[in-house]
Amino acid sequence: MTICKDSGTRPTTPRVSRRRLLQSTAALGAASAIPASLLGRPARAATPKRGGHFRVGIGGGSTSDSLDPATYENSFMQGIGGALHNMLTEVGPDGSLEPALATEWEASPDAVTWTFKLRKDVVFHNGKTLAAEDVIASLNHHRGEDSQSAAKVTVDPIKSMKALDAHTVEVELESGNADLPFLVSDYHLVIMPSKDGAVDANSGIGTGPFRVEHYDPGIRCGLTRNPDYFREGRPYFDSIDFLVLADKAARTNALLTGEIDYMDRCDLKTVHLLKRRAGVVVEETTGMQHYTIPMNMTVAPFSDNNVRMALKHAIDREAIVKTILRGYGSVGNDNPIAPTNRYFNADIPQRVYDPDKARYYVKQSGLGTLSVELSAADAAFAGCVDTAVLYREHAAGAGIDITVKREPDDGYWANIWMKKPWSFSYWGGRPVEDQMFSVAYLTGAAWNESFQSIERFDKLLVAARAELDEDRRREMYAEMQLIVHNEGGAVIPMFANYVNAYSDKVAHGPVVGGNIDLDGLRIAERWWFA
Repeated sequence: MTICKDSGTRPTTPRVSRRRLLQSTAALGAASAIPASLLGRPARAATPKRGGHFRVGIGGGSTSDSLDPATYENSFMQGIGGALHNMLTEVGPDGSLEPALATEWEASPDAVTWTFKLRKDVVFHNGKTLAAEDVIASLNHHRGEDSQSAAKVTVDPIKSMKALDAHTVEVELESGNADLPFLVSDYHLVIMPSKDGAVDANSGIGTGPFRVEHYDPGIRCGLTRNPDYFREGRPYFDSIDFLVLADKAARTNALLTGEIDYMDRCDLKTVHLLKRRAGVVVEETTGMQHYTIPMNMTVAPFSDNNVRMALKHAIDREAIVKTILRGYGSVGNDNPIAPTNRYFNADIPQRVYDPDKARYYVKQSGLGTLSVELSAADAAFAGCVDTAVLYREHAAGAGIDITVKREPDDGYWANIWMKKPWSFSYWGGRPVEDQMFSVAYLTGAAWNESFQSIERFDKLLVAARAELDEDRRREMYAEMQLIVHNEGGAVIPMFANYVNAYSDKVAHGPVVGGNIDLDGLRIAERWWFA
């Protein structure tokens, strides 16, 4: 059953129903940019031009960052990874699944055994030709009991891998998974050169459009064009600097004074002023990004679901979206699956601010009163601290005392997130439900930020992977969303659009990828100077 062939076009439409089930992942997670013309600026699509030095100001980043793709946890490293590396597959600007280092993939009837055929014209930055051994070693980098990779849960179901020839890899799973081609597009699962069955994950050597010239963790990464890149004509820039500018005012000033060409995470309080500036384009992209407030479910008082439910009812989501997002997003419902996902459960009632219900659940917990500390830093997302302050005010109306502890931006992801019992986080979302749930909600997952461990949820997740009946699979994912909504430890108040800005001297294609920020992390490859 051939699922996809790289013929220079989008993956072909399958001809039989079960192929349609497996191939239909290519239509999942579609997300596109709001055209710049709708924001009062001309659209940026134009004929790509070669040349120039592109400077990108990023709001995330830490001095504890590493070039090891297993550790990528913020937009600074994710953007760098997108410039240095490729995966077997990737999500295109329109949300469809596209070939990358794999030209085609094929599944056995039960979706247990998958065969990936590789491009034969790819060389790594060190001159080594891409081969099946590199794919196997790169995926193995995330496997094993000692792995701390966020992608460990994605590759753990792999039973074995073998090279059928120099450019064909066979992957056998413990059980069927119809979403495997989408899962290997995870930005952690980049392909690196191998030697003696292992990879040097900290080398920064990949197959991507750029090579590392200079790297200061949490500060700057300088890249130069890879002249041997396998995609003809790309990249367009001669060189790129990724710069960590954690302070949103500093990022904005750097853009206005011409010190950078692009900035992420616009300050939504002042973005209306930025739109009026000549020479600046503000662009909004709708995707699956959501902001979370995860509680450690293994630590009291968050180990009591009554406490979790009280806190879920003690936040005014509408007010948060209006005040923090300024309308650039939508209300969340303690469910990480976005309305654009294929199996989104639209039947879950919207949770609203209800002080009486919050008081009820506090009473049910037996605590009498509830006092908790919430760690916040704008490193999590722009407006995080303000969100925490508003949440405190909302909770006070329900008799709940939230102490907001402002944490340092630098080191937030290494020292606060998943270290403190209650903190803030953000997710770009994932194009398929299995990926989102496996990375952040499955028992033992490295990025299971709420430390959720719910037996029924875990069993459903494993079963859904191999379920090829469309209706039954939908039922399973619907139940999983309901479990997270009612029993999980994450308060998810809002889905946020990406709002970024750049010089009008910069151009891109007609659609900006929304599966994750920075044009699906391919900004280094897809953008150019007009």
